[in-house]
Parts: sequence; C-alpha cells; structure tokens
Amino acid sequence: MEELCRIRNHISSIHGISICNVRQCGVNIGVTEVLCEACEQLGWKTPTKIQVEAIPVALQGKDVIGLAETGSGKTGAFALPILQSLLASAQRLHTLILTPTRELAFQIAEQFEALGSSIGVKTAVIVGGIDMMSQSLVLAKKPHIVIATPGRLIDHLENTKGFSLRALKFLVMDEADRILNMDFETEVDKILKVIPRDRRTFLFSATMTKKVAKLQRAALKDPVKCAVNTKYSTVEKLQQYYVFIPSKYKDCYLVSIINELAGNSFMIFCSTCNNAQRVALLLRNLGITAIPLHGQMSQNKRLGSLNKFKSKSRSVLLATDVASRGLDIPHVDCVINYDIPTHSKDYIHRVGRTARAGRSGKSITFVTQYDVELFQRIETLIGKKLPAFPTQEEEVMMLVERVSEAQRFARIEMKEQGEKRKRPRGEEGDDTEQSSGVRKKVRGGSMNQKSFL
Repeated sequence: MEELCRIRNHISSIHGISICNVRQCGVNIGVTEVLCEACEQLGWKTPTKIQVEAIPVALQGKDVIGLAETGSGKTGAFALPILQSLLASAQRLHTLILTPTRELAFQIAEQFEALGSSIGVKTAVIVGGIDMMSQSLVLAKKPHIVIATPGRLIDHLENTKGFSLRALKFLVMDEADRILNMDFETEVDKILKVIPRDRRTFLFSATMTKKVAKLQRAALKDPVKCAVNTKYSTVEKLQQYYVFIPSKYKDCYLVSIINELAGNSFMIFCSTCNNAQRVALLLRNLGITAIPLHGQMSQNKRLGSLNKFKSKSRSVLLATDVASRGLDIPHVDCVINYDIPTHSKDYIHRVGRTARAGRSGKSITFVTQYDVELFQRIETLIGKKLPAFPTQEEEVMMLVERVSEAQRFARIEMKEQGEKRKRPRGEEGDDTEQSSGVRKKVRGGSMNQKSFL
C-alpha cells in the first residue's frame, strides 16, 4: 500500500497534475498516463471496441455489463479501470475476479501484473489443484487483486483464518455465462453474501443467457450495458473448413492434415480427457511434438503444457474445452475440432483461439456419419455454409498401417499411466511428457512431420 502511494505521489510530481487528470490514450477513454505507457509497452496501440465502450463508463463509477466476442480485449476493459482506482485509492484486497477455469485465472493475473508492474500491484491466483496452505500464505500478505475460481475461493473463505473480503471495492465476473454453465451458481451466491453490497461490479460475458440475466439482477446496481457484438459470429480473417470422414479413420485424417500443414501450430479439441491424452500419445509415437491439456492433469502439469505450447517448444496442443474460453495464445495457426462440440456456441469459442487480434487463421472441423446434425446446427448458428477442406483419400489410406500401430502403442501407454496413477503419491511420472518407450517400436521410428508421407 505504501508503495502504491509513493508511486502515485511520484507520478503526480513528475507531471505536475493530479492523478485524476487524464491523457487521451489514442481515443478519449480517460486512462491515466502511467497506464497508457503500460499499454504501449504491451503493444496495445489502440483500444478495442469493448474497451472504448466499457472503460469510460467504468471510470464514471458505474456497474458494467460487457458483452463481446472472444478475443475482443475484455480483460483490458476491466483491468484498466480497476488499476486506475487503485492508483487513486490504494487498498489491499481491493478487487476479486471470478473466472471459470484455472488457466484463464493465471492469464488474467499475468495481464494485471504486466499492466501494473510499474505501480507495484500484487496479485494472488486462488484455484484448485494447488496446495491450500501455500495459497493461505499468499492471502495473508493481502494482495491488491485476487483472481479465483469460485469453488476454491469458498474453501478459503470458510477455512482460512483471517481471510475476508469485507472491504472489497470491485467484483468482476469474467466469462460469466461459463461460470454459471459449470454449475457454480451456489458458490457465486455464497460469495455475494460475504462481500460488501456497496461495491462496483463488472460482469463480462460472451453471451447473455437467462442465467446471466438473473445474476445481473442479483449482483449489479443500475448497470450500463456495453454490447459490442451480440450476434454469434466468427472473425472475417478466419478460414473455416470441414472434413466429412468415416469415424474409424479420424486419426489417419488428423495425421495427414498435420503433415500437410507442417510448420504450423495446432490446437486440437477433443470431447474427453481420455481422448485428448490418447491422441497426444498417438501423435508423439509418430514423432509429432504434441502435448495434452485437460482436467485430469495436475495444475502444475496443465500450466507446464500451456507454457510449452506458448513458447513454441511444442507445435500441437491436444485440449478439452477447458482451453476453449479466454486463453490468448497469439501464434495458433490452425484449430482442429477432432470431436465436434455438442453445444454449437462452443464452436465459436474453440475457433476463436486462432485468427486473434487481426491475424489470419484456419479451422477444420471433423464431421463423421454421427455428427451431421450437430454440424448443421453450427452452420445455422454462424450463418454460413462451410467449404470442404481438400484431402486426398488415397494418401490418407496409405497411413492406415502406420497409424494403427501407433494407436496400439498409445493404448499400452494409457494403460501404464492408469496404473501409475493408482500408486502411492510421489511415484507417478509426468504423464504429459514421459513415454514408456514404445514410440521407438513404431516402424520407422521417430520421423520429421514434413517427410512423413
């Protein structure tokens, strides 16, 4: 707190102005000089549509409902007003941000730390999968910003002595529709009962569902609605395709497409944790640098997978829908829907992992004989007919023997990993990276993607 006060006074003395005076940050949205400079250092040259709509309203002291498509800069839209409030009135445990997934919580924390690095902002990420005692120690230091998933936050509110949010100034619910769809309604109700009614609330969501509308009535006071895009849509620079294939040859088509688009980075979405793990092992047995990300992995392994993919040391990320919302990975060239999403809206979020911030990208959806109706719903939702991705069936069929062998070894590894998880704690290996060595037995050994065929 003293650090924030010192920096606030230092900035005022340098510029000869009160911190409440503002510089125009490209557009007249009222962000202070020091935060404008932080935006420039992050490469944020001009504010996005949702930022232009929401930030001025938030700075006027109003509650905000922000509706915007994925990848639209929603984090900046609530982070900048909160940081500006901290500059004006430094306080510990100032803001609570609720998110549906652990990965999104860490990403939001990274953005707050980057934007607030020059003013000494302290954050704490409170999510499941991490030791509660170490989190309690972080909370005891009273950070300015707490970013949490609802379930783990309730654990601390009920069990961590001395931790309270009674002085909270801001509540943010990010990806509110997903929070409620994941059945966190009970936890959200409990949290609303133990935080001050006299607070500012920001509710950000991609969609305005009935549950979100109900939450709005319960949690916000005279909110201003900032809707940038209420129609379900995908960005113009995204090239969208489908491939109609027999279910039994999905793995062969996947390997063929990865080989054809060699040199690109891929996010491949599967419907189950088991499938994401199996396909990752299959691809690794064929020499393709793949890594899984799903809910059955420990939190450290999930973050490790994400960081390896972000750093480009792995070119293929096999993920469940735990990674479909909010995650900003700039270099994703292609999204493949290995399993078609059951809910059409999830398609929008999945393909939104590519073609972000004005870049181009590609998405390919696998449609088997069992998926036709689901695919037609997606086309109806986005209002367009998708073209077929060109594939050579003869070339794909040449892969059958090799892929079948890799499938067999992947099943062996899955069985071994299942046995490892049953052992006493501390004996299990890192199932995201280690292999039992069977990949060397796949005929031809490890191979370069470009020379696969």
